[in-house]
Amino acid sequence: STDFPLFSRKSFFTDDTILTVALADSILSGISYVKKIKEYYNLYPGSSYGYGGRFRQWAASDNSKPYNSFGNGSAMRVSPVGWAYNTPDDVLTEAERSAAVTHNHPEGIKGAQSVASAIYLARSGSSKDEIKKYIESTFSYNLSEKLDDIRPKYRFDETCQGSVPQSIIAFLESDSYEDAVRKAVSIGGDSDTIACIAGGIAEAFYGGVPGEIADRALSILDDRLRDVVLRFCKAYNC
Repeated sequence: STDFPLFSRKSFFTDDTILTVALADSILSGISYVKKIKEYYNLYPGSSYGYGGRFRQWAASDNSKPYNSFGNGSAMRVSPVGWAYNTPDDVLTEAERSAAVTHNHPEGIKGAQSVASAIYLARSGSSKDEIKKYIESTFSYNLSEKLDDIRPKYRFDETCQGSVPQSIIAFLESDSYEDAVRKAVSIGGDSDTIACIAGGIAEAFYGGVPGEIADRALSILDDRLRDVVLRFCKAYNC
């Protein structure tokens, strides 16, 4: 169902937000992705934010080598790349760099590139049909399935290939930012990440996050995260 409260007194930010802000901070500061991702994990450590087990082990260690993941963590955090880079090739290159810190498996890289590309195209004035065709032809994702057909059979799937196409479809079927988020959550499974991806594309396509939703979401963040979000959006007109 898409009929549910967007916020409650229990609403809190998860790893999706923390690592997206880490990438935004990296872009703003010029400090490497790997250093910022590890820094933010150490600022917000542990399992309560929803980090994957392998990511927690990597982030808490002195090892900076990637671990060949094809989980959707590369795609959930990549939205700043779609805003900060201004040619399709630059977006692809930088999305790969941001993913390969941890997710150096081809599917992990593809997931990040597809989401960043969709955001870039959306903010550049491409139509939904143009976005769909580009993603399908470039990344071989099937975006023709309907949410009504996906929901009954969908199971929890943290892989890029098992969640990124569904996230993009939620955006494609939406008629507003809020509708994209609601449709994404309605799929089930790894719903915070699916909504993060769909919402990131929808923000770019529909011209921003509606004020009331943005204000409520920002109020849930702590001062550190909120400051980076506001500085990034000022720098890149998001």
